[in-house]
Amino acid sequence: MHITIQREALIQAVQDVAKAVSSRTTIPILTGIKLEAHGDGMTLTGSDTEISIERTIYAEENGTSYVTVHRAGSVVLNARFFGDIVKKMPKDEVTLEVSPNFMTRIQSGTAEFHLNGLDPDEFPRLPQVDGGQRFRLPADLLRSMIRQTSFAVAVQETRPVLTGVNFSADKGILTCVSTDSHRLALRRAQFETDTDISFQNVIVPGKSLNELSKLLGDGHVDITITNQQILFKMKHVLFFSRLLDGNYPDTSRLIPEEYRTAVRMNAKELLQAIDRASLLAREDRNNVIKFAAEGTTAVEISSHSPEVGKVSEQVSILSLEGEELKISFNSKYMMDALKALDATDIEIQFTGSIRPFILHPVDQDNVLQLILPVRTA
Repeated sequence: MHITIQREALIQAVQDVAKAVSSRTTIPILTGIKLEAHGDGMTLTGSDTEISIERTIYAEENGTSYVTVHRAGSVVLNARFFGDIVKKMPKDEVTLEVSPNFMTRIQSGTAEFHLNGLDPDEFPRLPQVDGGQRFRLPADLLRSMIRQTSFAVAVQETRPVLTGVNFSADKGILTCVSTDSHRLALRRAQFETDTDISFQNVIVPGKSLNELSKLLGDGHVDITITNQQILFKMKHVLFFSRLLDGNYPDTSRLIPEEYRTAVRMNAKELLQAIDRASLLAREDRNNVIKFAAEGTTAVEISSHSPEVGKVSEQVSILSLEGEELKISFNSKYMMDALKALDATDIEIQFTGSIRPFILHPVDQDNVLQLILPVRTA
């Protein structure tokens, strides 16, 4: 392999695929990035067997030349060293030349490195996703859906399926749900497809979705789902992730269909008040905040720590419907939910002081957050 490539384009591609490279693997080939020069330009691939990312730098795009391929070929180079070397090269162009023993010369201006390479034939092949269910989403919508759900996945792996976001589709509507058993996040959206597709129990690891979110740009994302893999295809990037095995719990029965109290509030004002109250909420009490809705003009947000002190604040409301109510909840869960709703005004619906309650933007039902309250004396 022998190519000349624009340094900035190479840096971006290396950063993209390096998201799939694990520094903790005991398999030497997986610490590397596979580089392959071909007629269309150069393709870089990173993989940790859980996720795989393929990034293509086309030889020419929009009238700009990015890659000149003098000789096709491939090599695997250590991701950390290669990335650091390319970033510090002095000129705008970098030349890569691979010898038969995979020793790779990396040259820019008067700087020249020789980096030991590995046999690309030993690099794991990308998953096969032939067939499967296919649909399309705008990239900004997918990014929003990930942001509004992935934060609520479980961190502990005692129930592995809960570390992922459950994707299901029916009648042109995609539903993403996540829960760690203390809270739940749900987001629905319409999608584009050439066929009438339906699926459920497609569990994508939360870690995979967070890495994918960093790669999403403009345009659309084509999504393909098979039994064990999901592929997100963008203009320059292919992002593969394995799916989690197991059956996701039926979360629909957790969402109350009726409520006894509904409060409408400005989301930012509520978030800031909870943030202030959480300063005194002790961590060993699960960051407990008390919420009292006992009037038609304001609610009281308060917290109390015997060792530190107490705080209470009146926060104005837009309306209160139904019964008066007092409830306690984890301040972090509530702040995460309010940030994810991404709305100016929100409605909180309660079915009682010890039952789960839901939050959603006023007059919208495509995004929903559910939180379990905390029992207090």
